[in-house]
Amino acid sequence: MSVRPVLKMGQPLLQRVAAPVTRFDAELLALIADMDDTMRALDGAGIAAPQIGVSVRVVIFELKDNPRYPQLAPVPYTVLVNPLVTPLGAEQDEGWEGCLSVPGMRGLVPRHRHLRYQGVDQYGAPIERTVEGFHARVVQHEVDHLDGILFPQRVRDLRDFGFEDALLGRMTPMPD
Repeated sequence: MSVRPVLKMGQPLLQRVAAPVTRFDAELLALIADMDDTMRALDGAGIAAPQIGVSVRVVIFELKDNPRYPQLAPVPYTVLVNPLVTPLGAEQDEGWEGCLSVPGMRGLVPRHRHLRYQGVDQYGAPIERTVEGFHARVVQHEVDHLDGILFPQRVRDLRDFGFEDALLGRMTPMPD
């Protein structure tokens, strides 16, 4: 398919709540192929449909041999449509996050350590997983996009938000 331009923070579509997917058809498969091509071309760990200009509830994610996150445990390739995320307990971790829609910047973001996510894949088959650590962080980050939330909105202290090159000495690897 094709690599699409990624919308950047400030563009109105990224601030909207995305619509549920109601049709599992060739158009959805083409969207997912474009999302996959775009995520891989930019070495992302995940991407949400709104980031490429389509306001529907679809995310994909994977972490395998990613040069941006060499120290982290793998996360299986997942297409998640109409996701529902349920935190399992109150325990949270803070971790440094970046985003394809906020290029060159990082922030220290609190996320639930353990969660269950449910939804369906691109064919409508059910998905339900209980995950923790970076896998849980990626899911929460991508699902936030579907609710019009970007990671800087979750940073508690703006002293913990800035350009990657300026934060290099402060950033520690994310937990896996």
